[in-house]
Amino acid sequence: MKKVAHVYQAPQKHWVGNGFHVHGMFNYQESHKNLDPFLLMDYAAPQHFDGNRKSDFRGEGEHPHRGFETVTIAYQGEVEHQDSHGGGGVIGTGDVQWMTAGSGLMHQEYHSEDFSMRGGMFEMVQLWVNLPAKDKMTEPKYQAIVSQDIPVIDLDGQGTARIIAGELNATQGTASTFSPINMWDVEMQAGGSYTFSVPASHNAIVLVREGTIQVSDSDIARRAELVTFERGESDIKIESNNNAKVLILTGEPLNEPIVGYGPFVMNSREEIMQAMDDVRNGKFGQIST
Repeated sequence: MKKVAHVYQAPQKHWVGNGFHVHGMFNYQESHKNLDPFLLMDYAAPQHFDGNRKSDFRGEGEHPHRGFETVTIAYQGEVEHQDSHGGGGVIGTGDVQWMTAGSGLMHQEYHSEDFSMRGGMFEMVQLWVNLPAKDKMTEPKYQAIVSQDIPVIDLDGQGTARIIAGELNATQGTASTFSPINMWDVEMQAGGSYTFSVPASHNAIVLVREGTIQVSDSDIARRAELVTFERGESDIKIESNNNAKVLILTGEPLNEPIVGYGPFVMNSREEIMQAMDDVRNGKFGQIST
């Protein structure tokens, strides 16, 4: 089994815009954590938002991205997305939005109009997934993945897993990806135990959303904690002391230079400077109003 490298407690929350109060679980500057090809994870742990907002919806206004993909998994609440390449829509409980920024676009995301009016609990995960150098400048695209289109498999009576991307037990996930990754949204029953098949070449990450788990017969991880692993060895064993919800990410590392500046992640400083120039010159487009 893969050996646990570290269990990280959630850092203090910070605001992204005025609608996303998140724990920054990791970012692309922390290469020592064996995160490649994953660049960033923001976890908006469950939080109640008041309703009755008829305008001035909470969220983050227009901003650029280039060189990677953003993946937002909705657990509670609703988010409305719009980008300059024509992608957009509302995601709610169980839905996923998968935006390939690629060569560059502008986008914005806010609490949906309905959620802003009624209020309620809000919980989401947003990930940045790196693109291989050969695909950094691919044409932007948007995958709107609704909950009912995500396959769910039984884990031998120990729990269930939604296969958002990749494969588990011969079941293919819904999302298309540029490099081999797995994204499994898992619920474990109290006292459950299951060994997930993970290639030895993959890096792996586990986020605990609820409950307490033991990982690989060694370390304990609790709500809002992140588990990272050493390189090598296959498979991850998870035992749940109580009902638990975890997000498991695994991926083949790209092993390419990572040069990032804010919303741009490329392979060289020159490419970052070019991205900044392209934004200033309007080459990322505009969001239709």
